[in-house]
Amino acid sequence: MKKTTWKHLLAISCLALPIINSAMADEINIAVASNFADPIKELTGRFEERTGHRINLVLGSTGKHYAQIKNGAPFAAFFAADARRPELLEKEGVALPGSRFTYAVGRIVLWSPRKGYVDSQGELLEHKPFHHLAIANPRLAPYGKAAQQFLQARGLWEGLQGRMVRGENIGQTFQFVRSGSAELGIVAYSQVKRPGHPLEGSLWEIPPTEYAPIEQQAVLLKENPVAREFMAFIKSPEAIDIILGFGYAIP
Repeated sequence: MKKTTWKHLLAISCLALPIINSAMADEINIAVASNFADPIKELTGRFEERTGHRINLVLGSTGKHYAQIKNGAPFAAFFAADARRPELLEKEGVALPGSRFTYAVGRIVLWSPRKGYVDSQGELLEHKPFHHLAIANPRLAPYGKAAQQFLQARGLWEGLQGRMVRGENIGQTFQFVRSGSAELGIVAYSQVKRPGHPLEGSLWEIPPTEYAPIEQQAVLLKENPVAREFMAFIKSPEAIDIILGFGYAIP
């Protein structure tokens, strides 16, 4: 009788195991600046594979994400393209105190998918052999703000107004150039430097002294064990190597 009872208990335990494991897995939503699209997809892929948790990524401009979060969007964490919005959310009591950290420092480049089109000093910006230059909207996207700062530092901002095509975020800006809607654009270095792939087209890395550092910070928006586990993973040596591989710096 006892033997039968233990067999039944063992069978029930085995049947229940997948249900228990499934119940332990969780799903969270994370808002991510569009410049970080490729790295975050690789990072979440590795995290999901190891933990069984599910992370839904919502990519977009930092400015729009900030407004959505302020209006109650159900994000567990926010990976911004600047430090200002995460700091504001912390001060406003929307983000969890002490959770904010810098996960990457971005760079901008002048890029065209055409080989040999962009020269080694970016002089074509002054000679203007193009019809359209794509940049991200400086009001919404930190990479657009950096582009504006550079062009103003070179005295080109006003003169190029009639040729500028503004993307809502740096992802849309990149697509404007890639699709041929603009011959060239000021985009994130991470969008053209992909591990294991040769650089596409031609580019000039804009000197970082000509724009404010693009310090990208992440912050927790609600207490959630999966979100905390993911933030810890982002700080791991493995994750840092992935981020560096996409052309970012780490402070």
